[in-house]
Amino acid sequence: MENIGCEIIVNGHVQGVGFRYYTSREASKYNLTGHAKNLSCGDVEVLLFGKKGNIDKMLKWLEQGPKTARVDNISASYINYSKHHYFLCY
Repeated sequence: MENIGCEIIVNGHVQGVGFRYYTSREASKYNLTGHAKNLSCGDVEVLLFGKKGNIDKMLKWLEQGPKTARVDNISASYINYSKHHYFLCY
């Protein structure tokens, strides 16, 4: 299976609830790299890089997020793969 990238915007009550931390933890379970970043509008941007099957699993998780958050919507776009060594939180 080939490596791909995915850019996701997560809407809802996703800041100040540990969303980026839990996203990082979940991404590491699927051997994904990239980042989770708070946006000024209150959303969270998530970039994922890795195997398509693992990204698909992560997208399912992001639809719910951690118990501390409320996810209203996610929008995802597949992008070109870019090699990253870690998953970072901003």
